[in-house]
Amino acid sequence: MQEKITKGDFIELEFTGKTKSGEIFDTNIKEEAEKINLNIETRPLIICIGQNMILQAIDEFLIGKEIGEYKLELTPEKAFGKRNKELVKMMPLSVFIKHNIKPEPGLLFSFDGILGKILTSGSRILVDFNNPLADKEIIYELRIKRKVINQEEKVKSLILFYFKKELDFEIKDKTLIINSKEPDKRLIELFSSKFKEILNLELEVKEIEEKKG
Repeated sequence: MQEKITKGDFIELEFTGKTKSGEIFDTNIKEEAEKINLNIETRPLIICIGQNMILQAIDEFLIGKEIGEYKLELTPEKAFGKRNKELVKMMPLSVFIKHNIKPEPGLLFSFDGILGKILTSGSRILVDFNNPLADKEIIYELRIKRKVINQEEKVKSLILFYFKKELDFEIKDKTLIINSKEPDKRLIELFSSKFKEILNLELEVKEIEEKKG
């Protein structure tokens, strides 16, 4: 009998997210991504269960599971929420001119980090800031490939998740040493408690000196 996944475990996960009608909207499987012309990196997705590194409903579903394949069906409330009419807003044309955006119906754009879809154009622009998947029932096809035991793999996965890039590091006894340039050094130090909580490693950030000339 296989060991069950518990909170705090690291696993390698493959997933494909579809609407109830079968439309793929997200995946980390290259062959599935090609179907929707999604260009993705082929590195494995490694997550720590219970650390909000994936949609909460998936995170909770994986607890107690074994290595293998699963199907998870989610209501809108558990997936990307119900549509909220208050998130449909009228915006002045000047906002788009300022950001060199030509507002056309159907165009998606990011406003202060929030994705919006233009519904109508003119002197005032009607924009829908609801998640494009709001109100939709969602199906996730999941494959837990393995439990991740290697400490370096765990560190790499957390670094990618928190900082969105790879960083040079080494582990000495109970200390994780990350080499970084300013201003990243100060940002990384803010996560010292997370590395301690998840991996029981003290964090030390060594500043890399810029090469001159």
